[in-house]
Amino acid sequence: MSAVGHYLEEEGIATTGISLVREHSEAMRPPRALWVPFMLGRPLGAPNAPQFQRRVLLAALRLLEAPAGPVLQDFTEEAPPFAQSEANLLACPVSFDRPLQAGESAPALTLSTSPTAGNGWSVRAFLAEVAQLRTWHDEHRRRHGRTTVGISGLEIGDASALLASVLDPDAFAARAAQPGFALQLKRVCDDLRAFYEEALAAQPGDASPASLRRRFWSQTAGGAAFLGMQKLCLGSGDPALEHFGKLTLVPHIALQDIAGLD
Repeated sequence: MSAVGHYLEEEGIATTGISLVREHSEAMRPPRALWVPFMLGRPLGAPNAPQFQRRVLLAALRLLEAPAGPVLQDFTEEAPPFAQSEANLLACPVSFDRPLQAGESAPALTLSTSPTAGNGWSVRAFLAEVAQLRTWHDEHRRRHGRTTVGISGLEIGDASALLASVLDPDAFAARAAQPGFALQLKRVCDDLRAFYEEALAAQPGDASPASLRRRFWSQTAGGAAFLGMQKLCLGSGDPALEHFGKLTLVPHIALQDIAGLD
């Protein structure tokens, strides 16, 4: 829509819009945009709140008074709370790639493209999924002001690349022989699972612990990557890795959920 705004402005038609991801508007520099601090998929804040929605629309329309742009203004009101029965009303659960920050590099998607778990997922899909979930994770951090990701000391792109690099049995065997690998792998997996849980919780829909658990283990390439890693750990012959694979990497309740889906 930012690009459309630029084309319309070139034809002499003034435009304004509502932005849900401020950093995208900063990059695209639309002629006029109102950034709103709401859940993705809810540009007017909350359902069944006509007076609040009207204030949002009027704030966006007032930007048309600016003779030229780019104008990016913040809407400072938080969305009103809505009833739990309305929490699962349809919203737009889209995923946007987050622009790279200073010092970051794009994830390496060429490590492997061969399915590892035998169920159609691939290392490429896993890495792409992590990249696509970054915006949702940014939204979770904005909303809650904190994250539990960070125990590995790695940026999440580096953590996902490390896990992807050892999903190949030969690469795993080589790394498993290095001192401290089991502890490093555990911390990387802890960060990745926390990243997924926080990103999924930011999306519209049921964010209960049981729902998030089922979504991660049954609907994501990340869950499939963990299951593939568990097989490698259990067959490694290393006591620390076998213990990690058997007792920590995949919770027993997740295995029960997966078995129930078969």
